[in-house]
Amino acid sequence: VIPPPIIHIESYSEDSISFSLKMTTNIKVSGYVVNIYWTFDTHRQEKRTLIIEGEKSIQKVANLTARTPYEISAWAKTELGDSPLSFVHVVTSGTRPASPSLKAKAINQTAVECSWTGPRNVVYGIFYATSFLELYRSPHNSTTTSHNITVMVQRDEQYLFLV
Repeated sequence: VIPPPIIHIESYSEDSISFSLKMTTNIKVSGYVVNIYWTFDTHRQEKRTLIIEGEKSIQKVANLTARTPYEISAWAKTELGDSPLSFVHVVTSGTRPASPSLKAKAINQTAVECSWTGPRNVVYGIFYATSFLELYRSPHNSTTTSHNITVMVQRDEQYLFLV
C-alpha cells in the first residue's frame, strides 16, 4: 500500500507559506501534485496547483493574503501509482486587509465599469456571474493591480460582482 505524503509546515508569514513534502516508504517517488485552496468572502473558492518533480521537496508559496486560512493537499506520483491525499491547514499571520468597497456602473448594454477602494500594490480579482451559484462555481473573472476595470457582459442579463 502506498502511504500518503507527509506535509510539514516549515514556516509562514503574512504573504507566504513554506512547507516540505516527504514519503515514509521505499517506493520510488517521481514527484508530487499539490493544491492550495482558500475562500474569498464565502462565495468563491480559489485554488493554486503546483506540479513538483523529485522525491523530497521544500516549497515556498508566495503572494498570499494575510490572516487567511489555507488548505494544502498533496499526493505523490510513484512507480506503483498515485498515493492517497494528505491535508494540512494553516492560517497566514498578520492582519487581514479590509474588504474593498465595490461600485459597478453600466456604461452601455455590454460594458460595466467596476471601481473599488483598497490598498495599492496588490492584485485584485474581479468575479462576476448571473447567479450566486455561478458566482461560487464558475464565475467570469479578471485580475488587475489598479482600482478599476471595465468588464464585458452579455446584454439583457443582470450580474453579481465581487472584488
